[in-house]
Amino acid sequence: MTTFKVGYLIGSLAKESINRKLAIALTRIAPQQLTFTEIAIGDLPLYSYDYDSDYPPVARAFKESIAAVDAVLFVTPEYNRSIPGGLKNAIDWASRPYGQNAFTRKPSAVIGTSPGSIGTAIAQQHLRSVLGFCNSPQMNAPEAYIQFKPGLIDDDGNITNESTAAFLRTYMTEFYHFIERVYIALPRDT
Repeated sequence: MTTFKVGYLIGSLAKESINRKLAIALTRIAPQQLTFTEIAIGDLPLYSYDYDSDYPPVARAFKESIAAVDAVLFVTPEYNRSIPGGLKNAIDWASRPYGQNAFTRKPSAVIGTSPGSIGTAIAQQHLRSVLGFCNSPQMNAPEAYIQFKPGLIDDDGNITNESTAAFLRTYMTEFYHFIERVYIALPRDT
């Protein structure tokens, strides 16, 4: 079976983010054919096209990290019924300047958790719109809007609710198969 390197972006900059806990848990239950690396977004300055001719080193390294992975997993909270500004800023850095979009033809999936009962549904839909413009093939199903309750994920990254764990294992298995299908349809060497 083919293995794929997945970069994951956490939309929250908070050290104790519940979405960071979710991301760690997802890496633990994913199929063995997926390897993971976090691609940090917290040190990026605000994007401006003034940088397009000469990216600062941190932005250059960030964009190279996106280019170096086979797929991207976005794990994001919902802020004010949308995606966090830091995540949108990171996407802008990776997709600019025009014609140098690191997300082009790169498979992606979106997931998130929130204490609210609708999880991060609205933020995910906004993010899907942005990724669609960035020409990133997206796993559309299953959708995953996880309501975070205290103790759902322990300090070691274990999911304590078995039905949630089973659903998330299925989600990550589907992500693996989605990445396979994308690269069958869009081979990397073309």
